[in-house]
Amino acid sequence: MKPVVHFTTHTSPLGDLTLAATDEGLCGLYFKGHKPAPKREGWKRGDSPHLDAARAWLDACFADEKPRKLPPLTFVGGTPFQRRVWEALREIPRGKTTTYAALAIAIGSPKAVRAVGAAVGRNPLSIFIPCHRVIGRDGTLTGYAGGLTRKKQLLALEGVAVAMTKPE
Repeated sequence: MKPVVHFTTHTSPLGDLTLAATDEGLCGLYFKGHKPAPKREGWKRGDSPHLDAARAWLDACFADEKPRKLPPLTFVGGTPFQRRVWEALREIPRGKTTTYAALAIAIGSPKAVRAVGAAVGRNPLSIFIPCHRVIGRDGTLTGYAGGLTRKKQLLALEGVAVAMTKPE
């Protein structure tokens, strides 16, 4: 049986964010225009302590304060491989970046760089699981479900300067 997912909208410097949570924890953060867009079948607009904690964490992050402890995170979907990649993303320290190849090596699948890239692109918990910290091997920005401009803004907030590969 699928868990009940509650969602709300949160205003941020990056635009409106959709936050989603189950009783177990936060399970989604999506930007307006997020690609791919989440499937919202069965979602119910509402509130939960996990959504409150997510809003407080984001507000601290955007105010350039040390964010509090992350709210509990949970995955509603994803393959075992994707979940391995998402867990590895959590290990990238604030203010640091890594490449898709380095991430593939970190999860023990050095030849799976493209699959790692696809999994990063399916991360359901943008910002909380910092996929914005993954850049191209040449140091430039590569894809981001919320758009390259938002990726650059998130990295700048963490003190990381990177070049954009192409205008959006």
